[in-house]
Order: sequence, then structure tokens, then C-alpha cells
Amino acid sequence: MSGHSKWATIHRKKGLIDAERGKIFQKIAKEIQVAAKGTNGDPDMNPGLRMVIEKARSNNMPKDNIQKAIDKAIGNNSDVNFESIRYEGYAPHGIAIMIDCLTDNKNRTAMLVRSTLTKRGGNLGTDGSVSYLFKRLGVIEIEANNNFDTIMDIAIGADCLDVVDNGDCYTILTEPDKFLSVKEAFENNGITEFLKSEVTYVASNKIALNDEDTEKVMNLIEALEDIDDVSDVYHNLDI
Repeated sequence: MSGHSKWATIHRKKGLIDAERGKIFQKIAKEIQVAAKGTNGDPDMNPGLRMVIEKARSNNMPKDNIQKAIDKAIGNNSDVNFESIRYEGYAPHGIAIMIDCLTDNKNRTAMLVRSTLTKRGGNLGTDGSVSYLFKRLGVIEIEANNNFDTIMDIAIGADCLDVVDNGDCYTILTEPDKFLSVKEAFENNGITEFLKSEVTYVASNKIALNDEDTEKVMNLIEALEDIDDVSDVYHNLDI
């Protein structure tokens, strides 16, 4: 995993400094509403909701926004009715791409995803065509101004899968069911600032492209992320 390209840096900071953060919050609010619907809204009793709240915090989503999304989902007159859909396919140059959506209109979402892929040199695949290339993992990113040996000691003690030195940050990988305990282990050791902390999909093997081709693929990924119904885009491009 490389941490030196401009694309990696941009995406690492996107949730923190992007002028479009309101759009990011809106997408995460949908995820919170789906996770909270039909429950009492207590994250301690709902691991799925707790995971999404961690994602919201990782993106600096205000506590009030998080609570409003929960309240909307558990209210007596809740109109939350989003459906989860996953699309799989390819970006240019054979880059695998997996697109998770939350939508109240499947036809609209399918049209938008398909047209965005087609216009930028990608194409949709069948279910399962690329999902086997990804593994669900807990991912924690910490700025490299922390001591690497300290990070390693905490990670080993918390039974992490791997620690990667990206140059500008450290990436800690965990099994999904150990993600929260690993994050807590870092917090208990005084490391409370995270660039990223969520359970997500990580490509088992990544493909490196030259700068020009990388930009083409990233432009497609960013166009997909701009679709309101798209919650997450996963890929195996090495950035």
C-alpha cells in the first residue's frame, strides 16, 4: 500500500477538509438511518450501528448530525426506506471496482451508475465478478508523527493483522470483529486522533498504473462518489 501519491493524500484528507463535507455527512446519515431502523437506536446493542457511527466520527461528522439521523430512523413516523444495492465492474485498465449504494429508487441508481461507468471507460460486471478480490477488514490510519515502534507494540498486543508504514501515515488492519477493541487499545495508550477508522473492503492485491492512467481511473471513482445514492466505492488501484 503506497501513501506517497497525491491521490492517496487527497482521499485521506477528503472527509476532513473537503468543501463537499456536507455531502459526505448526508451519505453517512443514510447509513446510520438504515442501521438504526427498527431498533431503539442504542449502538451498544447494535454492532452495525456502532460501526457506522465510528465511520461518521472518522469523517468528523458532528454528534448532533449523528443523533438526528438515529432519531429520524427510530421515530414513530419514520419514513426511512433505503435499499442496499451493490454493483460490480471494471474501471479503465482492468481495475476492479465495487460500488455500494443506498437508494429509494433502484432504477434511478442503476441508470446513474451505468452511465457514469460507460462515459469514463468502465463497465458493469455480473454479481460476484470482482467481490472475491476484496476482503472486509477494520482499517485504522494514524499520522506518522507517532512513533512507529509504539504503534507496532500496541498493534501486536491488540492482535492486529498487519501494520503498514505508508510514509505519511500508518495503516493498521484488523479482523472486523476486533476493530473496536483495537481502536480502544490505541485510545487507551493515548493515541486518539485517527485519519481513518472504519470497517471497509480492502483489495487483496493492488494494481499500479502510471500517473496518466491513474488519473483516468480516479476521475471515474470520484464521479461515482459524487452520485448521491453511492455510499462507498472500493477498488484495487494502488495509490
